[in-house]
Amino acid sequence: MNAAQPRFLFDFGSPNAYLVHKVLPDIEARTGTAFEYVPVLLGGLFKLSGNRSPIETYAGVANRRAYDTLEIGRFVAKHRFDRFTMNPHFPVNTLQIMRGAVAAQKLNRLAPYVDAVFAAMWENGLNMAEPEVIGRVLAEAGLDGAALVAGSQDPEVKAQLMANTQAAFEQGAFGAPTFFVGTHMFFGKDRLRDVEEAIGKQAG
Repeated sequence: MNAAQPRFLFDFGSPNAYLVHKVLPDIEARTGTAFEYVPVLLGGLFKLSGNRSPIETYAGVANRRAYDTLEIGRFVAKHRFDRFTMNPHFPVNTLQIMRGAVAAQKLNRLAPYVDAVFAAMWENGLNMAEPEVIGRVLAEAGLDGAALVAGSQDPEVKAQLMANTQAAFEQGAFGAPTFFVGTHMFFGKDRLRDVEEAIGKQAG
């Protein structure tokens, strides 16, 4: 890990993480800095921090749920993400695909894996908790689905995902998307401008 490299902590189960993923290339182009993608298990992070997902927290608050939908719609419209759609299977158990992300990272295939899985989740509305769906998505993306699915069961991969999640909690994270620029933490897609400014200050 490069301490000077900004980090993006993500879980495929977060629609906001998907939206951030689609915006980061523009920030990277403007700042000349690449983000390090760090897979974490959002459910594990919730348990460690005592947090709950917005869908649980605001289940009985109709106006808040309506506003969250409005806010996502505004972000999508602003950036013209015409392919975004809420996943009909949401919330999806992401344990398998997050372990797969760690396995892909070990095989230096994280970037295409992330693109394929985020698209499957938030553009194509697939149930990415189903092993056969996962395998098909990876194969269609030109990835070795069998190797990645097998790798996701490696004890070292499982341990690495949990270690990432534990480290995120110890550094102050409680959800996703979370960013670290040096020691400075930022949470949520509405902090992207602050993230970019922090990168500029660090570089300067």
